[in-house]
Amino acid sequence: MLTCQTICRFLPTKNNRRMRAIDREIRMILRGIIGKKERAIKNNEASSDDLLGLLLESNMQQANGKANLGMSIEDIIEECKLFYFAGMETTSVLLTWTLIVLSMHPEWQEQAREEVLHHFGRTRPDFENLSRLKIVTMILYEVLRLYPPAIFLARRTYKAMELGGIRYPAGVNLMLPLIFIHHDPDIWGKDAKEFNPQRFADGISNAAKHPAAFFPFGGGPRICIGQNFALLEAKMALSTILQRFSFELSPSYIHAPYTVLILQPQHGAQIRLKKI
Repeated sequence: MLTCQTICRFLPTKNNRRMRAIDREIRMILRGIIGKKERAIKNNEASSDDLLGLLLESNMQQANGKANLGMSIEDIIEECKLFYFAGMETTSVLLTWTLIVLSMHPEWQEQAREEVLHHFGRTRPDFENLSRLKIVTMILYEVLRLYPPAIFLARRTYKAMELGGIRYPAGVNLMLPLIFIHHDPDIWGKDAKEFNPQRFADGISNAAKHPAAFFPFGGGPRICIGQNFALLEAKMALSTILQRFSFELSPSYIHAPYTVLILQPQHGAQIRLKKI
């Protein structure tokens, strides 16, 4: 059954035509990259130690000349789109909100900078010590609580089951309102809408009244496979910025969280950087 939202996507409006044109362009670019990489691997002219190479090599091994096995080029294109947009855009918006929030709370910005300088000084942050950044980790968790990239998650019951005293048949679509749960005062306390990284001082499971109340990356067997990499990437980028710059919001900044696939500043993030 088609919903009104689905039907509207097929209407020949200006925005829909533009989106379809962008989609065709992205697919054409990715098809060229995939084809070039595939030919290089077959001719032993390129290594398969990057993400696309590993995906193509695995696909070739599974297919092994059998048409009904392995992934089609269209499947691989969709995988590339998923890894690129889901992996890059979400981490980028996490860093954006972190810079905004730390500009609003300079005391936490200074604490984070002191921690980074204590562990790294002015040298490049390394993997081993990134895991020791407790204050930076608390800050990133609190930003993910207040401004999760995805504001809801969708799940479908694969069999009849009971949840919260209600019995659901198989095939029911459930929407998990992540952003509402992350802002619920009954779960997080009276300061649920305030920026307070200290709530994560004793870890995620002790931050709220319910140990599963914090789930910006989802949970269970469907949890985001890029969770650890995204946090590592964010810590690296934030540490590098804190080593070199202090920052504050420009007077032109307007705080307006807005959802376009992911939660982002509607009017951009105008931030002033000062070299230190």
